[in-house]
Amino acid sequence: MPALEVSGLSHAYGARRVLHEVSLRVMPGEFTVLLGPNGAGKSTLFALLTRLFDARQGSIRIFGAELRRQPGLALAQLGVVFQQPTLDPDLSLRQNLAYSAALHGLGRAEARARTSEELARVELAHRAEEVVRGLSGGQRRRVEIARALLPRPRLLLLDEPTVGLDAASRAFVLDHVRRLCQEEGLAVLWATHLIDEVDAAARVVVLHQGHVRAAGTVAEILAAGGAGTLREAFARLTGETREAGP
Repeated sequence: MPALEVSGLSHAYGARRVLHEVSLRVMPGEFTVLLGPNGAGKSTLFALLTRLFDARQGSIRIFGAELRRQPGLALAQLGVVFQQPTLDPDLSLRQNLAYSAALHGLGRAEARARTSEELARVELAHRAEEVVRGLSGGQRRRVEIARALLPRPRLLLLDEPTVGLDAASRAFVLDHVRRLCQEEGLAVLWATHLIDEVDAAARVVVLHQGHVRAAGTVAEILAAGGAGTLREAFARLTGETREAGP
């Protein structure tokens, strides 16, 4: 069963349509990169997937549960890291995670155990009692990932999670999430405009101006673009020649 199945999804802001019959699929254990330039529609798609916006045209299923008809069942399987920071800077790392755990209905003892476990996995257990304000941008992002994993989701969405991070922080976040896919079977949809965040094992969905231009393995994207490198294929599929590096 697909972790995420999107079929014919469209969305408009008034008369301006920003998504056009988008379809994609993410399987358990897959690291799928939603690759597109700024303004491609990635954040709008994430808002629909998380039900911040209502998806009125098309279908979204999370492990078989249709989001509009079974929102509780669908969203219970989902963890999200949004592009904009969402931690309370004046609370400690542990307090931020405890608050999220309470919203998910976790008991106090279980929440404390899971908080310690997730902070250890992102190498921040030693700073659990410090306030978030004292962390770097990369460390804050690691805490947001730890928080998203507290309720044990089977599908994780990350919207431009490395924006503004230095090279070492980007590498840590990427490696951590990829390991979760490989070792725990977590399904991941990772939205980015950075081509170098696509590794050889990833599946790729190229989104441009609200349209899916190509989807598949890296080899399939190269074939669709008639190119020898992913950067060339991306440029041909989207007409974007200014895709940036880090």
